[in-house]
Amino acid sequence: MKKKLNLNITLYILSGLILGVLFGLFMPGRYEFLLPVIQLFSGIYMNALQMMIFPLVFCSLIVGIKDIGSVSATGRVGVQTVTYYISTTMLASLLGLFLPRALSLGTGVTIEMAEGGVEATRFTNLLDTIQNLIPANPIAAFAGGNMLQVLVFAIIIGITCLALKEKAEPFVRVAEAVNDISIKIISIVMYFTPVGIFCSIASVIYANGTDTILALGGVLVALYVTMFLYTLLIYGGLVKLIGKCDVRQFFLKVMPAALNAFGTCSSSATLPISKRCADELNVPNEISALALPLGATINMDAVSIVMSFMIVFFANACGVKISFGMLAVVLLSNTLLSIGTPGVPGGAIASFAALAAIAGLPPGIMGVYISVNTLCDMGATCCNVLGDLACSVAMKETVHLNRK
Repeated sequence: MKKKLNLNITLYILSGLILGVLFGLFMPGRYEFLLPVIQLFSGIYMNALQMMIFPLVFCSLIVGIKDIGSVSATGRVGVQTVTYYISTTMLASLLGLFLPRALSLGTGVTIEMAEGGVEATRFTNLLDTIQNLIPANPIAAFAGGNMLQVLVFAIIIGITCLALKEKAEPFVRVAEAVNDISIKIISIVMYFTPVGIFCSIASVIYANGTDTILALGGVLVALYVTMFLYTLLIYGGLVKLIGKCDVRQFFLKVMPAALNAFGTCSSSATLPISKRCADELNVPNEISALALPLGATINMDAVSIVMSFMIVFFANACGVKISFGMLAVVLLSNTLLSIGTPGVPGGAIASFAALAAIAGLPPGIMGVYISVNTLCDMGATCCNVLGDLACSVAMKETVHLNRK
């Protein structure tokens, strides 16, 4: 029954996605009065998801750490997860740099440039992130949506609960209750996901317009093919070889999260649905509670592909020669900037501005990049969410082996 329900939800979400794309492309001018209504429903849906992100992440992480049972095991799960995310992000950046270079994408293309007016992310942002990992004001971390600080605070609380044992049981029971309440609310929101996806994708497609989509269609197709192959080969390989999970079943069960990520362009807003999919894959809560929110924060494989890909494309189009030494600098910079990119719509724009400056590209290309950022972001977010879930499945098997 659960498998049938999951399949039905997937089909409904896919239908909403397709109808939203068609409506956004072909909505005639006389129906423009519907746009505010569509944006209203899209905003309500996003708010309903985001409403439960931090209660779910905070409480499920505390419960997960308690279920792990020891501080050393918690540290092992955390170290393996971070190692996985950093390794795949560097691999993705490498692929994004060398594939378009080998195919000479952008060569001979004429680009009409305009100033983007975007302030580049400071390259020290990763150091600032490390410095500010421990929140001076946990309430401000929740209110400001600082996921990394919330994660660190939850880990500190969870480890302390392990140390206090029985004394912390009342607080742990409250966390378990809030976790169950959050999951129940998300289960209800899931039934409105097809409508939410329809409204989100329709407004995005309509805002970009058919001309923008067709003008850069070639590079977008190449980019999406790259992300698809990366997802299939890297994530599928990890799931099959390390996670010992059937690849077809994996992609079938994670499809609700993937489609939601595609429609909303937010890995953070997809977290509750990703958690539900991880449960469908029998990933223990002590793993998914840490791997998924951490992935939504630092796992930006597809963002890394997009930024590397577009850097080489724009360099070829503008006649900027990027040496192998500069490629190495861009690779390292891209990995660090990708890790610091927030999992929200448009989070990569400022990071790309910094990377473009490092590569020596003219500032005017930012106007072009911004015009297609959302179209790139949809596929990138979908790919990132699949990477988070693939990590959870792989971790399920490796942690089990380490416990032997």
